[in-house]
Amino acid sequence: MTETDQPVRVPAHVAIIMDGNGRWASHRGKHRSAGHQAGFKTTRAIVEACIRQRIKALTLFAFSSENWARPQQEVGLLMDLFMHALKSEVAKLHENNVRMRFIGERSAFSEKLRKQMALAEEKTADNTGLELAIAVNYGGRWDIVNAAKALAQQVHEGSLDPDDITLDRFAGYVSLSDLSDPDLFIRTGGEKRISNYLLWHLAYTELYFTDTLWPDFSEAELCEALAFFSGRQRRFGMTGDQVEKINA
Repeated sequence: MTETDQPVRVPAHVAIIMDGNGRWASHRGKHRSAGHQAGFKTTRAIVEACIRQRIKALTLFAFSSENWARPQQEVGLLMDLFMHALKSEVAKLHENNVRMRFIGERSAFSEKLRKQMALAEEKTADNTGLELAIAVNYGGRWDIVNAAKALAQQVHEGSLDPDDITLDRFAGYVSLSDLSDPDLFIRTGGEKRISNYLLWHLAYTELYFTDTLWPDFSEAELCEALAFFSGRQRRFGMTGDQVEKINA
């Protein structure tokens, strides 16, 4: 498939785990920092590709709550790269009508970085194009526990009856509650797990894994993932015959 080919059915929301930066650098005898810098360039290219492919929402796993356990030097580099990206990319994203937001626990970040995140969200808040969500210091279990705490507080205050806690109500308290759940999940780098990412949201998402390391992931490979999605029959618990009748 070429970069200009368009699958018949494009996912509205794509979620990606961008894995393989460190291994990409190691394979080339370079420091891990070179991999992260190369991965940043790929991220920029894939955001642009998603705009061209008319994808409505893109959620990227940039830094998990478990990533703090990495060597301090690497964590510091990632924070510096994150700050650089916010300063250098937000204006261009804004020009392209991209709305940017961050999900995750921000308190662990420096005040300066939190301010840059807030400024990016404020600047792009009224944009109506691609919904770009960056998961930083994020964990799916953390997200679910936060939602449970919010509902438990309402029950404690007497403003909510426990019997009124439904799936739909609970879903309104997790991150990205205003977006549809991801239709397609992509993980690069060869690992075949979701690594505590969007646990609530991925219940019926189509999962696509590729051995390609993130810095080498291209728009052509994105199109391969989109073609995979286009060929899937999404049943949501129904039979294939039921789905075909609904779509007829």
